[in-house]
Order: sequence, then structure tokens, then C-alpha cells
Amino acid sequence: MQYHTPSSFSEAVTISKSADGLVKYLAGGTDVLVQLKIGNNSPDHLIDIKKIPGVKEIALREDGGWTIGAAVSGVQLTNHKKLSREWPGLVEGMELVGSAQIQSRATLVGNLCNGSPAADSVPGMIAAGATVSVVSSSGTAEIRVEDIPVGPGLTNLGTGEIITAVNLPKRNKHEGDAYLRFIPRTEMDIAVVGCAVNLSLENGVISSAKVVLGAVGPKVEVATPAAQCLLGEKLDENILSIFSDKCSELAKPISDKRGSEEFRKEVIGVIAKRAAKKAYDRALGNK
Repeated sequence: MQYHTPSSFSEAVTISKSADGLVKYLAGGTDVLVQLKIGNNSPDHLIDIKKIPGVKEIALREDGGWTIGAAVSGVQLTNHKKLSREWPGLVEGMELVGSAQIQSRATLVGNLCNGSPAADSVPGMIAAGATVSVVSSSGTAEIRVEDIPVGPGLTNLGTGEIITAVNLPKRNKHEGDAYLRFIPRTEMDIAVVGCAVNLSLENGVISSAKVVLGAVGPKVEVATPAAQCLLGEKLDENILSIFSDKCSELAKPISDKRGSEEFRKEVIGVIAKRAAKKAYDRALGNK
């Protein structure tokens, strides 16, 4: 295996494009280093991006949105008070990725590129309307997070395409998000189901909504029909019940050792209902 430490993303792209064999990137390394240790799917080339300027920075843009570098850890997100206030649901999702030790290394970009349908940070990013900056030999493009995963362990990224940052839009008043999941244990487990909800309100009425389901299909699911149940409504038990049923209907899970198909379809409705209520309360200003 050859180990590379580029000083820029353009250099990293050049290395990747000219490399023979399997190429992997190292930022947090919480998956790659484990795979190296056990000899599973070991790369021929390992490109360490941590020395590239800006990869560990969280920046507030002039338009009021945020840019989060590809190597920003979960701990950095949690400790960033302003970002955590504006996007608590997104940060909560990242906080659920692994133990305290993993949190000091794990990244949003790594969790996304892993391609897991149960990734805890991905539903929150998609619900937020986040994009990623992708650099390649053709230049830099901005791509919606929801367009990156295509299946278990698979993404739309091609050879020499590298995510440099996650971009969040400006947060406005009377908006709120939340992410909740169900796991068999109290912590450090993989989601059986997960749901992220992001809402905007006008006079207490839901004017926009995005709902994303995790671990109920081959990739995270943007549940547009469920979100439409909320539009033009004030959240009450009747609307929540309709919304919950729609989320259960949209879920297409498998049965495995963590839960049956029937169990997952039932639980996703409960989790989605709770996440919607939490996001609505936050949009109202009730933390």
C-alpha cells in the first residue's frame, strides 16, 4: 500500500486519477483504519487529506449558511455552539455515530461516503437541504447530499471525485429540525430505524417540510408524501397520526437480526411522529 499526504485537493485528485488499484481517503479513519487492521478491502493507495488547508474548519459564509470541512469531527460539531443552536437535529445525528473516542475522529463526510442506509448523520443533512462540494479534474461542483448514496456501501462518486466540504443553507426564524432513531441498546448501536424532520413555520402553520427515513430501504429515503401531509397544518395529534401512518407505508425495510420488516415499519411511524413533534417545538422556539 502507498500512503499519500497531498497539500491540496487538486493534488489529491491527480494522485487518485493516476493510481492503479483501489484508492481510499483518510480523514477520520474510523472505518478505513479498521478495515486495514483486519485486512478487509485494503486499498492499494491511501490518500490522507488531513493536511489540506480548511478541512478541519467550520465557517459561517456571507450568505448566512455554513461550510463544514471534510475532516471536521463530531466533537467539533457538538462544541460549536452557534451551529448546534441553528441545526440541532443534524448535530444530534452526528453525535450518535459511535462512542466518545469515535466522536473525536468521525466526520459527516465519512459517514456519508460509507454508503450505509442506517448512517445517523445522513438523514439530518438531507432534511437540512445540505449540499457537498465535490472536486474533480473537471473542477468543483455542488451536489445535493441526497444524490450521493445509491445503495448499501455505494455512492455516486467516480474515480478522482472527492468531497471537500458539507454546505448548510442559512437558518431562518421559526425553523426547526430533529433526528431520532431506535436501537436495541441505549447507545453505541446501529439504527434499526431513524428519521430526520426539518420544518419551517408561518404563524404556527407548517409552510415547508422535509422528512428523511433511515434504515428502511437500500438507501436513506426522502419521504416527500409524508412531508406533504404536514404542509398547511398546525401539528396536532390527528395530523401526527396521518403522518405516522404515511411514514410506515413508505418504509421498505428488510428483515435481519436487528429487526423484522413488520417491526421496522411499525417503529418508523412512532419515531417519525416524535421527530416531527420535536422539530415543530423547536420551530416554535421551544427548545
